Amino acid sequence: MKALFAQKLPRNVWVLGFVSLLTDINSKMVQSILPLFLVSVLGTNLVTVGVIEGVAESTASVLKIFSGALSDYWGRRKELAVTGYGLSALVTPLFAIATTPAWVLLARFADRVGKGIRVAPRNALVADCTDADKRGAAYGLRQSLDTIGAFSGPFIA
Repeated sequence: MKALFAQKLPRNVWVLGFVSLLTDINSKMVQSILPLFLVSVLGTNLVTVGVIEGVAESTASVLKIFSGALSDYWGRRKELAVTGYGLSALVTPLFAIATTPAWVLLARFADRVGKGIRVAPRNALVADCTDADKRGAAYGLRQSLDTIGAFSGPFIA
């Protein structure tokens, strides 16, 4: 069995991995300081912080189901993944200009809509471009880069 480093993984897996890394850095930087911003700057209570996070994360979870079905039906995985990543990137500046908890809720909701849209098509893209005997390594690489981004984001913030 070849070592991971000896396997040549498709370029698309690397690209998707680095996009995941950068998107997670962006997202986790915001998520790590958002509760502090809501409570200290906007004066919200912890229940409001919980409601915002609950709405955001449940939105992403529900949309993953539908984006996966749409990805299979439509067959345009790349467009869905780009739309999801793009939406998450586009709404990030809304956090900086938010003056009310409602604006933060809108931004978190839109960010998680982006996540919900992109996850299933991205995973399908990894499977589509990778030989069956290398899929484990491909998913592992993409997830490792994603995890590095999730760790680095709060650290950078």
